[in-house]
Amino acid sequence: MTASSIALDKAPQVTVVVSHQPVTREPVWVKWLLITVGLGWFAALLLLPLATVFIQALTPGLAFFWHAISEPDALSALGLTALVTLCSVPLNVLFGLAAAWAIARFRFPGRQLLITIIDLPFSVSPVIAGLMFVLMFGSRGWFGDWLSEHDIKIIFATPGIILATTFITVPFVVRELLPQMEARGPEEEEAAIMLGASGLQMFWRVTLPGIRWSLMYGVLLCTARAVGEFGAVSVVSGHIRGQTNTLPLHIEILYNEYQTGAAFAVASLLALFGIFTLLGETLLARLRGQPTKSH
Repeated sequence: MTASSIALDKAPQVTVVVSHQPVTREPVWVKWLLITVGLGWFAALLLLPLATVFIQALTPGLAFFWHAISEPDALSALGLTALVTLCSVPLNVLFGLAAAWAIARFRFPGRQLLITIIDLPFSVSPVIAGLMFVLMFGSRGWFGDWLSEHDIKIIFATPGIILATTFITVPFVVRELLPQMEARGPEEEEAAIMLGASGLQMFWRVTLPGIRWSLMYGVLLCTARAVGEFGAVSVVSGHIRGQTNTLPLHIEILYNEYQTGAAFAVASLLALFGIFTLLGETLLARLRGQPTKSH
């Protein structure tokens, strides 16, 4: 027997005990206190205002509610909101796909600048964004004289509202797509090209299936912001009844004219859209977390 083996035999035996108990354990009252504070805060800031909107909307009666949401100015605001959303969201989808592809797949001068510009609507007040378009396309703006000569109206008209809404909603799609595309990497796309797929085939069969949940989530967020945008649209719209008022602007006008019941009735439409948006986000989050089934 060697000296090293004798030393090992005489060494004290150490028993490692693995405990399944948490390292720290808060008292029960602390847990329930935090839960109570969280639920109370949630109820006070979210549930109570939301419930107030529906209560105030339905208190005058269903006939009054239906009249408020079906009168000509309300229908015009609803139609304009839908038109602006249907124009701005597809534009941002196209831009988001192109920008996310360029940033995730290429390294080029100005790449970081492009990322910064994409985040610009998050850091600039919507009112300032609206004023920028007025400075560019207003009657005294940079292109005002040329637009007047060609009888093209952007500010205080539908095109200006679409431009302002598109600018405000730029980051949502690209910011959802970019992390997913960077995480996936270009390997599958390169393999598809090497196997003879065209660029369009690669996009539809390889790229799009991999980013579909992120794309849908970005579209949902973009749509929700487009429907509810107020600040930038308020600056460029001119508040012309029946022509340039979206739903948020129509609600403001009704409230300022002391038509509180009608204002809450129209506001309930936006509240319902917000609820459906949250339900859609929850559904997409669950679908996004499910493993992909192999066929």
